[in-house]
Amino acid sequence: MGSVLRFLMSTGVHGILGRAFPYGTLAVNVLGSFIMGLLYVLLIDRFNMSGEWRAALLVGLLGGFTTFSSFSIETLNLFETGEIVKALLNILLSVGVCIIATWLGVIIGRQV
Repeated sequence: MGSVLRFLMSTGVHGILGRAFPYGTLAVNVLGSFIMGLLYVLLIDRFNMSGEWRAALLVGLLGGFTTFSSFSIETLNLFETGEIVKALLNILLSVGVCIIATWLGVIIGRQV
């Protein structure tokens, strides 16, 4: 299910913003990171959900949704085609913004 959602969101984002930069993968990873932070707090701290359900949602659903392997190949392709600035920007945004999104998810989860 996570992979299907990733495909739909990534395709939709690329349809809007184009394919000159891996916007779809970046958007999926930022959203997935935010949801990971939020659900991590909610499922463990607030609802004390069983390990099986946590694994199903965090590892299964979100693991299928986020796209580190796609990020890696797209970044490598940017390097190989000489798009060094875009490759470095993709690394910076994907890592930096996803960590910030996870942190925001944790903050919001703790306030719920």
